[in-house]
Amino acid sequence: MSRRPILLVTAAALALAGCGATEAAPASAPAPIVADPVVATYDGGLYVLDGGTLEVAADIPLDGFNRVNPAGDDRHVLVSTSTGFRVLDAAGATLTDVEIPAPKPGHVVRHAGRTVLFADGTGEIHILDPDAFGEGMPSGDQHRTPQPHHGVAVALENGELVTTLGDEEERPGIVVLDADGQEIARHEDCPGVHGEATAQGEAVVIGCETGALIYQDGTITKVTSPTPYGRIGNQAGSDVSPITLGDYKQDEDAELERPTQVSLIDTRTATLRLVDIGTSYTFRSLARGPQGEGLVLGTDGRIHVVDPVAGTVVRTIPVLGPWTEPLEWQQPRPAIFVRGGIAYVSEPGANAVHAVDLASGATTASVTLPAAPNELSGVVAGH
Repeated sequence: MSRRPILLVTAAALALAGCGATEAAPASAPAPIVADPVVATYDGGLYVLDGGTLEVAADIPLDGFNRVNPAGDDRHVLVSTSTGFRVLDAAGATLTDVEIPAPKPGHVVRHAGRTVLFADGTGEIHILDPDAFGEGMPSGDQHRTPQPHHGVAVALENGELVTTLGDEEERPGIVVLDADGQEIARHEDCPGVHGEATAQGEAVVIGCETGALIYQDGTITKVTSPTPYGRIGNQAGSDVSPITLGDYKQDEDAELERPTQVSLIDTRTATLRLVDIGTSYTFRSLARGPQGEGLVLGTDGRIHVVDPVAGTVVRTIPVLGPWTEPLEWQQPRPAIFVRGGIAYVSEPGANAVHAVDLASGATTASVTLPAAPNELSGVVAGH
């Protein structure tokens, strides 16, 4: 299916369209009032925090279970709500009325100067220019998968699009489309396909229940897990490392598996290595540092720093006390968000967020919030 250009309008503009209203020219972005903003969700709203001091710049009410991701520019964050992707002007501490409609909004992927949004409820993929989020009407290309599913898509430098295949019953693999929307590669031996990470050299890694798929330079390669069931569902990549960091679960029947091993996939050799970090972690525990080091926030309250080449934990950074992962995935649990050399770590049990200098290991700022933080993200310019 070929991609077609789209124009996305604000929720307010949609409401006025039926009344014959004329479209106003977009206003210029206001001067930033929050430096390097960090955004935390809570039950009933969003906190916008100053990235240096962690002081609360805004408390924005917003009902429902909301998720947050960097929009890809220097001031916006995307908020996944029940109806779509809302644009939060984090630097301006304002939730705009711009919304990209998306039933069951899913993954947000930033790469190659594009921000790609996947709507699980329709299979629609929006490929947007992040620099347009401040203009009120982000435009871009659109693609729709054959069937709706919980999926993900990655836009590459040469215009190719890597996207998952599936429906409500199963997700068997991925397909790659060229810049004209024509299929150039397909692989359907990746049951339960989920999540993505892009490594050095624009190697895209998509996880599944039996390992992972690597797409690079026109070829899809399967990396088979060392156990019969070896699910990789969440990953973190780095432009300065050819190795991706992922989770690893091997008990297919567990109500909630609390893994202690992480996966390292070397995209150069299509090999997988498991590293035991000595404690359990969750899907919000994975990040990458400025040198490509793997970072895993363990339930022991420490950030475990993994050397992806050696496949070993080289140091740990104490941040929190021990904690336990809740059974329901929507319930708050500590999360890590990394920007440059600073790791931001939430502590729902104390209604707190901390800033940690990765080089020194020192906690440089902390804040106590009125409510327990859940998801944690922020502004990240560039891809």
